[in-house]
Parts: sequence; C-alpha cells; structure tokens
Amino acid sequence: MIDITLQNFEAELINASMRQPVLLDIWAPWCGPCRTLGPILEKLETAYAGRFGLAKLNSDEVPEIAGQLSQMFGVRSIPFCVMFVDGQPVDGFVGALPESQIREFLDKHVPAGEELEAEADVAEAEDLMAEGDLEAALAKLAHAVETDPANDTARFDYVKALLELGLLEDARAAFAPVAAKAADTITPHARFAALAVWLTAIEDAATTDAAELQAAIAANKRDFDARFTLAQHHLAHQRFTEAMDELLEIIMRDKTWNGEAARKAYVAILELLTKPAPKPTTEAKGGGTLEIAGKAAVVQSDPLIDQYRRKLSMALF
Repeated sequence: MIDITLQNFEAELINASMRQPVLLDIWAPWCGPCRTLGPILEKLETAYAGRFGLAKLNSDEVPEIAGQLSQMFGVRSIPFCVMFVDGQPVDGFVGALPESQIREFLDKHVPAGEELEAEADVAEAEDLMAEGDLEAALAKLAHAVETDPANDTARFDYVKALLELGLLEDARAAFAPVAAKAADTITPHARFAALAVWLTAIEDAATTDAAELQAAIAANKRDFDARFTLAQHHLAHQRFTEAMDELLEIIMRDKTWNGEAARKAYVAILELLTKPAPKPTTEAKGGGTLEIAGKAAVVQSDPLIDQYRRKLSMALF
C-alpha cells in the first residue's frame, strides 16, 4: 500500500497500473466508513498476493486528484475507490462495501494467479531466448501454456520454439487448440496464421527437391509454382530471407498470382520474425491533473525486417 501525492501519482499510480491493476482508495481522516473500509482493502491486497496494488489518497490533502476523479465518475462522497488498469481509471465503487462484494469487484479486473504465473514464465523465456538458450526457454513456455492455456503469447512462442528445434509433432499438438483462430477468415489471428503457414511449409517440404525446383526456375523464371514451392522449402528449413526473396520475385511479376499466395506467405514470414510491441507507457500532463495521454513504447527497429518490409512495399506499389 502506498500513499498518493501530487508528486508521486504519475509513478506510483499511472505508471504502476501499466504493470498491474492498482486500486485507489480515496478517503479522509474524518470519514467513519473510510476507517471501516481501509483495513478490508489492506487485507485483500495481502490475500491477492500481488495481483493488484493498493494506493490511498487523502482527499483533504490532494483535492485536485480526488475532485477530478469524483467529477469523472459523478461521485460526491467517500470512501470512493477507483480501479486503474493500463494507466487509465476504468471502474469504481462507493462506500464501505462488504468484503465479498469487494472481491467480486476485484475479480472483474484483477488477473487470475495462473495468468500472472504464465506471464512470468513468458518473460523468463524471452530472456533465455535472447541468450540463445532455446531449450531452457522451451521448458518455461511449456509450463506457461500448461498453467494458462488461453495465453496466446505463450502458445505462439511455444509452438515457434518447438518448430525451431525441429519438434514437428509436438508443435502440431501444441498448435491444435488454436488452429481455428488461424483459419478464421473474418478475424484471423495474424501470428497463429503465420504459424499455420510455417507448419504447412514443413509438411510440404518433405516431398520436395530444392535442386529440381531451382533447375525449373532457371529454365523458366515465370514458373511460379516451382518458385513458390522453393520458397516453402526455404521456410521449412528456417531460411527466412531466402524464402522471402523467392516470394518477392513472384510478387514483382504477378501480384495476384494464385489468390495473392506469395504476398500472404511473405507477410506471414515477417510476422514470424517480428517481435510483439511492448505495452504502452503513459505520461501525465499539466500541474498534477489526471489528463492522461497514452504514449506508445518505443519499439527497437530490426534493420532486416525493415528492409524486407520496404521491398514488399515497393513491389506492391
């Protein structure tokens, strides 16, 4: 639990809520119900074991913030609690509610323990992958998927790591629960769709001969079937740039060939190579007000991906 002031509200409330939900308790020393509610909230912060943070704001000492939140929610009494998530006030309640009702409120906004555990596993796996320890990362990702099967980031990274290690059957099994998301033609999941392209390429590569394909292309540069199959062969063997180079040759000659199959495969490879954007950060503006503006976190550019995005753009336009 932390006391919020004009000096620390951005760091301890706004920015802190980017990492975990923060419940702000607006109270005053003269308020009887506030003295009843406070201990309940502190007990729940302990019981929820880090799944949310508790912050307290004395409305007499910091009327600027208390007043703006009260006006925002149309509330004129205290105790008044506001839940902050991802830098924004998203919900609230008024009065010294019973513990059971507060738990119901918290459970609408606070991640389950399994979600937090899986997120921690994913974060550790990302560090391990950056160090080149793919097998250790795989163990962390397997645990994350087992702990929280609905964690799409964990599942994508897990299937991708399995494919990178050549564990095709395990990758198929891990991918099966989300295959429908990849195949959805209305709202497809781009990263899962990219995994589906990679899986198909690996399966098809078992019956292809790269030398024969290259000979066919040498004889006829517009043999798009051979060129596309060669691109799939490269993708299956994790030669991503070589695969995109072959696909680009098709796109430059015939953008709409085979229902834009070359463009779709090219975009899928870019998706496989692109790291997800980090969560946005926030900044507050003005003299201690809550005029919060979202600010996207800076994504470190990958020169290779940028280069191949430009190549695709030039080929299409």
